[in-house]
Amino acid sequence: MGNQQGQTAANTMKKSTNMSTSLNHGAHELLAVKEVIGGTISLIDSMVAFSPQIQDPELKATVNRQHQFITDQYNILVEAYSTGKDPSHPTSQYKMLEQNDITYGLKPGQPKKPAMTPNDLTDECISSILLNGIKANAGAHTNASLETTNPVVRRVLADSVPNMIEMAYELSLYQNKKGYYQVPQLATQDTNQMLNSYSTLTNTMLQ
Repeated sequence: MGNQQGQTAANTMKKSTNMSTSLNHGAHELLAVKEVIGGTISLIDSMVAFSPQIQDPELKATVNRQHQFITDQYNILVEAYSTGKDPSHPTSQYKMLEQNDITYGLKPGQPKKPAMTPNDLTDECISSILLNGIKANAGAHTNASLETTNPVVRRVLADSVPNMIEMAYELSLYQNKKGYYQVPQLATQDTNQMLNSYSTLTNTMLQ
């Protein structure tokens, strides 16, 4: 009788160990990553939907390049999420083609308003929609990585954040170059005061 009980306990422990190995995700992680994957699907869907309406070849090339990268990033995350193990290949690094040139200042223009028909969706509208989608996705990746216990999924999420930031920056640079996205500045005196509001510390050991 004692041996049977011992064997049953051992089997139960073995099952529990196997389960913890295959289901190595916490509840917060599962829900947070589910939101990331859902948001990424929406972003990819938006790119597919709007791509045929883009008029500017430069914007179309940028969206196509970002779409390919995000699709691969999505596949890697789904692999890691569903298996809890390393995906088929590591997360790569997105390289934008835009130069880091920003035009500062505001110029007068027509007030913006929402589109009323599909024909009102210009390149300015489309690039703004995709830029906001990528920004939201970057935030979702960051939040999910802070809730994730699986080391592989956490690394995939964390490695994806700089890529999303880079893609958002690329679209914002495009918009700024076209005059769609204007960047105001404070007065020179106020800017200098803000920049000189802090001083560095001598790095010492805590007592």
